[in-house]
Amino acid sequence: MTTDTDSDDPIRIAFVCVQNAGRSQMSTAFAERERERRGLADSLEILTGGTDPADEVHAGVIDAMAELEFDLSDRTPREVTTAELRSCDYVATMGCSTLELGDVDGVDVRDWALPDPDGGDPEAVREIRDEIERRVAALFDEFSDAP
Repeated sequence: MTTDTDSDDPIRIAFVCVQNAGRSQMSTAFAERERERRGLADSLEILTGGTDPADEVHAGVIDAMAELEFDLSDRTPREVTTAELRSCDYVATMGCSTLELGDVDGVDVRDWALPDPDGGDPEAVREIRDEIERRVAALFDEFSDAP
């Protein structure tokens, strides 16, 4: 999908998992950083949510992201609707989403099929975190000319 970043409508990206307490929260944090690094603050919106949100972000995820100087301790998982996702240009699910978007015109849906970090040992959570960081950067490379 080719997205015109010069249009008046911002690019909308969503990161979704069932609980919105691990992988999608990490993805969102990395996307926020990429948006800032690439100067896309005025042209890119980031959405995150889950179909059955947890009460809080997983402790192991907070710890792993803190190692990279991201503070997720104040984030709260939220519910996301199919309607919200249909308004997006890109939707990345983490391999656990129960949302059925089907073949929606204009929405590039990707299932990253990542393991759930909840309850994982710190090294496993770091591996998932690092893979998410790579995938978010690659996604941004698709529509951004900035390094």
